Formats: sequence, C-alpha cells, structure tokens
Amino acid sequence: MLYVLDYGAGNIRSLTNAIERLGFEFRWVKTPDDIARADKLLFPGVGSFGPAMERLRRQGFAEPLKEFIRSGKPYMGICIGMQCLFESSEEAPGTEGLGIIPAQVKEFDRKGKSVPHMGWNGAIVVQDTLSDDAEAHQYGLQDTGSYYYVHCFRASWEETLSLAPDWPLAVSRYGKEDFVAAVHKDNVFATQFHPEKSGAAGLNVLHAWLSQSGVAEATSASTSRSSRAGPSLEARLASNGFSKRIIACLDVRSNDQGDLVVTKGDQYDVREAEETSKTARGGAVRNLGKPVDLAQRYYAEGADEICFLNITSFRSCPLNDQPMLDVVRRSAETVFVPLTIGGGIRDTTDPDGTFTSALDVAGLYFRHGADKVSIGSDAVTAVQELLASGKRKTGKTAIETISQRYGRQAVVVSIDPRRVYVNTVTEAPEIHQACVVPVDANDARDRGPEGQRYCWYACTIKGGRETADLDVVQLAQGSELLGAGELLINSVDRDGSKRGFDKALIGLIRRSVSIPIVASSGAGSVEHFSDVFSIDSAEGQVEAALAAGIFHRKEVPIADVKSHLRTAGIPARNELQPSA
Repeated sequence: MLYVLDYGAGNIRSLTNAIERLGFEFRWVKTPDDIARADKLLFPGVGSFGPAMERLRRQGFAEPLKEFIRSGKPYMGICIGMQCLFESSEEAPGTEGLGIIPAQVKEFDRKGKSVPHMGWNGAIVVQDTLSDDAEAHQYGLQDTGSYYYVHCFRASWEETLSLAPDWPLAVSRYGKEDFVAAVHKDNVFATQFHPEKSGAAGLNVLHAWLSQSGVAEATSASTSRSSRAGPSLEARLASNGFSKRIIACLDVRSNDQGDLVVTKGDQYDVREAEETSKTARGGAVRNLGKPVDLAQRYYAEGADEICFLNITSFRSCPLNDQPMLDVVRRSAETVFVPLTIGGGIRDTTDPDGTFTSALDVAGLYFRHGADKVSIGSDAVTAVQELLASGKRKTGKTAIETISQRYGRQAVVVSIDPRRVYVNTVTEAPEIHQACVVPVDANDARDRGPEGQRYCWYACTIKGGRETADLDVVQLAQGSELLGAGELLINSVDRDGSKRGFDKALIGLIRRSVSIPIVASSGAGSVEHFSDVFSIDSAEGQVEAALAAGIFHRKEVPIADVKSHLRTAGIPARNELQPSA
C-alpha cells in the first residue's frame, strides 16, 4: 500500500488528486509506525527546510524515514521531500537533514535572475553506463517535457556530482546555474519539480513511479552519473530551458442573481455600460462563464497557471465564502498546473467577535488545492506601516506570516497602480520622484490629459476605488522585504484597453526588485506578449504575462500566443500528452 506523508505545509490536495486520477489508492501517514507499514512512501512538500525537518523530528518521523529508505522499499520525494534527503541546507544553518545524500543545498545566485526560481523548466536525464532512454522511461522523464519548479534553494549539479556522484539523475539550468532536477539511487527517486503541478508531463512521471513495484536492488557504483553525458548535453539543456509563463486569470464574483461567475472589467468596471431594470447601478455584471469550466478549458488549451481573483471578497470573510472554496477544490481535481487565489487574504473578525488570521485563510485555500495566495489591499497597508516604522518588520503581517509558514514562493502581492501625470520629474512629490518615468513619446494616447510627458504610479486599494499615498516602487520593494515571492503588476489605466502592457510600469518594477514579476492588464494581441517579454535589465526579465478577457472570449487563443513566442525565439512550455 502507498502511504503519503503530509507534514502540514502547503497544497497536498493536488498531489492526492493526481494519484487518484491515475487510478491508484493511498493512505495517510498518521503515526511513525505507518511508515514501516508502507510498501511505498511518497513525501511531498513545499515550504522551508528548517521547519520541515523540525516537524519531522517533532512528530517522530525522521528516524522511521531513514529506516524505510534503508529497507529498499520505493521512496519518492518532491521538492522539500528531495531537499530533506541532503545533509543540510543554507536555508537553515545548523539544522541537519536526513543525511541520505552527502551534499548540501544552497541558495541560488541572484545575479541576473529572479529568485525564487518559479516556473517551467526542463529535467534532462544524464548518466554514463545506463541507457538514457531506459532511465528516462523508468521515471517518465522526457527531454522535451517541461516541469514546474518553485524554490529559492537548490543542489548544485557539479557539487553534488563531486560529493555524491551516484545520486544525480537529471539536470536543469536557471540563468547560468546548473542544478539537480532529480535524484535516483537504488529505491530512492526524488524531484525538485512538482509533478502534480506539471501537467501531462508531470502526470507521466507520477504514473511511472506509482506503477513500479518490489524492492530495488542496490545500484552498482559503476552507474554513477557524469557531469558530461556526451557533447549533446549543452544542446539538450539549451533546447528545453526556463520558459515564459502564460497565465489565464479569472475574475470571479456573484452576479445580480447570486450566481458565481467569471467577469471582466474595463478599467476595473465589471458592469455593462447600458442601464437595465435589473440594477440601479448600471448594466448587469458581465458573465463570461462558470469558473470551474473555464479553468478546465484553459488547462486543456495550455495555460501554464490559472489565477482566480475573488473580486468581491472584501465584503465578507473568505472562511464563509464556501462557493469560492468549492471553485478551488473542484478545479484542483482536474487542473494540474499551479492555481493562485486572490481576494480576502487578510485578518478578519466576524460579527460574533471570532478572529481569523490571514494565515488561517491562506491555509484553508491551500488545503482546498491552491498553490499560491495573492494579497492586494492588505499589502499596501502593511508596506505603509513598514515605512512608517523605519522598515522594522513585525512578523505579524499577512505577507510575513504566510511566507514564514509556507515559504516565500506561496505569496504573491497584487499591485493595482494608477498613473499620476506630471510635466517634469520635480513636479511629483519628492518622496515619489524615484517612481517617475517618461511616457511613450510616439503615442499620443500615452500622454496625460494635458499633454504631460511624465508620470508616476500611485497604488490603489479596494479594486481601484481608492488611491493610497504609496507608489509602486515603495510597494514592490516593501513587499519583497516582507517576504513576497512574486509580484502581479496590474494597471488601472490599461485594464481592458487592448493597447498592450504598460512597459514603462513593468520595466520600472523590474529594475526595483529581484523577485519574479507577472505582467498584467492591456494585452490585445500575441505581439503584446513578446513585446513585454523583451524587457531586460540587470535584475532580470519578465517571467510571466497574464490575460483575462481575450482568453475568455477566444479573441487571442493561448496556443497562438505560445506559437508566436516560439517563432520569436522566446521559450514557451511544451504540452505533452499523458502516457496513461
């Protein structure tokens, strides 16, 4: 019987959904004795090395895990489940790992790239004496497959080969760093990527391991891997490297009849322009479809990630918003790419006085199948308080508490800026002058209402209805300092315009932070995606681009975007068909 070890961090529902969808049964590890009872053991996880090892030891799982691995029965680790096999990690100095692999996990070099490494990348099988094809087939790995990674720390390929030469199985490259994508020795197989979030390619990997049976024989020392598997390794790495993400966004709210629908606004207004008898506020809420059905459609069309934004969540406590939780849960049953949920991730107090922390709200969404949570207005408040205190962190903000428990990669900050036009840099308030950029001099539509040729970006809250005395650079840098792992850059001015992304805004933020950013608002053609991905700076590039209405209405199919990107020489994920 397969047992799954859940040590209490992050989204494990997607993995169990994948196991069941592939036709396998499992039981949960509830006690240390369950580990000994298991015929196969799967240890997934996200989060931080230190808390993971601390929980394993506190729950009495660490030594039984070592005994299980020594027994020869099949073990698979995912992400933290791989890193815990190592002796230690720079993420938690002084904390011992399981010590199965005699090497150390270290942080990515941040020069010239964003950290976390978040997105789709290859996993190239490399070895000497065994057939590449046979080994790849054994674990479902394909050179043409793209797999989803999300981590700040990695095992160096060269260092691990030097210290533990019989362990590295597959290599991947991020920036100029080669790192271990998968390990294998005897009965142990583990991946740095998340197969349950890697679409059909990842399901192939899971199915291959789940289909194996029996106790593995010891691997001969002669089957150790090489740092070079022939002259083609460089070409293989180059042919399937880090890909740009195309994200489909679903703005979810209740319509006037109480149904949960996907909608889309024009400068954040989600109602039709004409007056109707149904509402005194204006037209009816734009209804673009049912959330779960659209999520499944986007997954089938090749979306690399799906983002749900609960745009009316500020009106009630998300813990009571059962329909939205059901949307996440039902989507996770059939959608095996990352899911982000935004809206209402904040501390709340019910009318009866019951307090619910943002951490608890996030945990609920993770247990229902979300991988990341997006924080909007609360991030503005948190950064304002941070700046007012001289950048002293309290450890109590939603960004801090969630990232400390689930890892930086689990927290997205959604920024909703509006342009403030000025004639000169010095016309802007002094505190915001670092945020002033020139507008596009070749586009009259880009200038201010009085022909102004400069602007700065003020942050808004409550769906763009209120403007805060905070600019986007302050918010972006403050969010990174508090522990955000990614920034979603919207634009009140470009929303629904189909004029293209605001490159001045995106470039400004790209130069200001070292974490991944997602460009949003304004896409109207395939060229707009390649255009925003052309932004480059010493801090890195734009990792992902998001769109909503043009995907909903099929005005710009996701497949066309990816085909255009590849033609332009911009890497985009290959979608494989499941083998099972």
